[in-house]
Amino acid sequence: MNSSTHSQVEQCPVICLMGATATGKTDLAVRLAEQLPCDLISVDSALIYREMDIGTAKPDAELLARAPHRLIDIRDPAESYSAAEFRADALAEIEAIHAQGRIPLLVGGTMLYFKTLLEGLATLPKADPEVRQRLLDQAQLHGWESLHQRLGEVDPVSAQRIHPNDPQRLQRALEVYELTGQSLTELWQQQQQVQLPFQPLQLSIDVADRAWLHQRIEQRFRIMIDEGFEQEVRALYQRGDLDPSMPSIRCVGYRQMWAYLDGEIGFDSMVERGIIATRQLAKRQLTWLRGWPDHHRIDARDDDILGNTLKLIDDYLI
Repeated sequence: MNSSTHSQVEQCPVICLMGATATGKTDLAVRLAEQLPCDLISVDSALIYREMDIGTAKPDAELLARAPHRLIDIRDPAESYSAAEFRADALAEIEAIHAQGRIPLLVGGTMLYFKTLLEGLATLPKADPEVRQRLLDQAQLHGWESLHQRLGEVDPVSAQRIHPNDPQRLQRALEVYELTGQSLTELWQQQQQVQLPFQPLQLSIDVADRAWLHQRIEQRFRIMIDEGFEQEVRALYQRGDLDPSMPSIRCVGYRQMWAYLDGEIGFDSMVERGIIATRQLAKRQLTWLRGWPDHHRIDARDDDILGNTLKLIDDYLI
């Protein structure tokens, strides 16, 4: 560590704890906050929404009392929230926590938020309704898989990161290419590296045993059902101002439950699709992390995960 980096750490330490869904990020973050002078900042595009607690695995009131999370419950489900807005909010929270002489601990699985925070924003074109409609028409005619194959030809890096069953991001990647003649990857590479006033310690929870993670995901989804997930989504459904095109209802689990309430699928199919969609989300998150630079991997099944994580943090803070 050079002197300038050491000075950044000394004056403005920041810890980022990343990982796939159901890997135990929140539990570890809370335990760390009980051992260190840390304040938690949520990095999760679903936890921002009020009235969406069960299906997002939002920390309950008791846990939030033990370890408050910033950037939770900051939007109504009818509202949108961009990565740019997250970056501005997160930087403000980091500055406020530093002003109190404490350490920001950012925890979550929305990798785009982490990327935007640490690298800044590429200059991308605004959405074009005509291009979007044309891409949507092509998808309805030939299937999203065909559009994914096309993305693989023009932007293989984004195609590896974006799942064929993620139409919103797939459509946006192709839209950017059609509007600019450049891929998302090229535009990101052209973006000048943002100089942040801190040098973060980046930690990720790694899962070698996918069967273990899949079992945890299924178990957690079924617990959500038992805890009243259907009633939670039904309350949103009955509001009358929400629909499946909105980012909040596109969240994993919610869009499957919404389809069930709409009568499109049966209950058992909803459960099965919800579990599969959550596994696909975890796979995308792990794919992001495999290519993530400058981070320390933590074994999700480490018997002394807290102790070993504290050692990494101690080495960083020294």
